[in-house]
Amino acid sequence: MPIRLRLLSFIIALFSSVILFISPITNAASSYEINVGVSETLDRFRTEISGGSQFLKQAKAVLVFPTVIKAGFGIGGEYGEGALQVAGKTVSYYSTVAASIGFQLGAQSKSVVLVFMTDAALKNFQSSEGWKAGVDGSVALIEWGVGEDINTIDIEDPIIGFVFSNKGLMYNLTLEGSKFTQIVK
Repeated sequence: MPIRLRLLSFIIALFSSVILFISPITNAASSYEINVGVSETLDRFRTEISGGSQFLKQAKAVLVFPTVIKAGFGIGGEYGEGALQVAGKTVSYYSTVAASIGFQLGAQSKSVVLVFMTDAALKNFQSSEGWKAGVDGSVALIEWGVGEDINTIDIEDPIIGFVFSNKGLMYNLTLEGSKFTQIVK
């Protein structure tokens, strides 16, 4: 393949990725839309995860992103908006952004739920200007077997992450490199 054709293909791929990445940002949700999505996502969490309601009662706070869109064509990115809830009430809104390079083509949507189990982890998160998973704090993604109750798992991590697709809870994913930043709604 000639160099000009490869360069043109790369520029088209880069442009497409940027357009797909920026599109959700330009269609930012209102606080009402985010709150409705958070409520629906938490209802789904309680329904799909055995013991989910009891588990959430132990949490100091929950950060919920109802819809995180990931798109890419060689270079990819993801974006979503959500809310931080303490004692069942929204206290602030956040965006999540991540970028990636490598073999990727297409788009997907997922929901992300981060559960803060300690006051120290919550305080560290809230005091940051832009909290990055894996740098400013680690997020443990939990896996368990079918029929197992989450309350029977010995969880000692300060921040627990759950990722849902349209098909249900997703396994073997990472939130490393995702950046969470407070936004005004």
